[in-house]
Parts: sequence; structure tokens; C-alpha cells
Amino acid sequence: MGEKSEKTKFTTVSIPIPLFEKLKEQIEGTGFNSVSSYVGYILREIVAEKGKAPFTEEDEEKIRKKLKALGYLE
Repeated sequence: MGEKSEKTKFTTVSIPIPLFEKLKEQIEGTGFNSVSSYVGYILREIVAEKGKAPFTEEDEEKIRKKLKALGYLE
């Protein structure tokens, strides 16, 4: 899953509890020991796709609308 450096610092990202619970179910029986490590892995995979947008413009617009509906964006 990746090595942790002693110099690695972390921050907190908030996600809706229902999403957290779904992710928690998804990692059962895997090598991930926490939802945080799983989410970090997913985000690293997305960022690693150099030069490739992980989402289409249509996907991004849908995401923006959902985040706005949830109160994360104005």
C-alpha cells in the first residue's frame, strides 16, 4: 500500500457519513486497515494518471452539482 515516512504529515478531509460507511464495507477483507488509507490510495491512483483528466467535463459538472446540493460549494 505504500510506505509511510516519518516526515509525512496528514490533514483531515470530511466526507458524508454514508459514504464513509460504504467505503468501510468495501475495505473489509482487503489489505487496507482504514478508510483513510483506502481513500489516500484511490486519490494517489487518480493523481498518478499524468496528463489524463480522471473525469470528463460532464462528470465534473455532475460532481459540482452534487457537492453544491450537499452544501460543500456555493
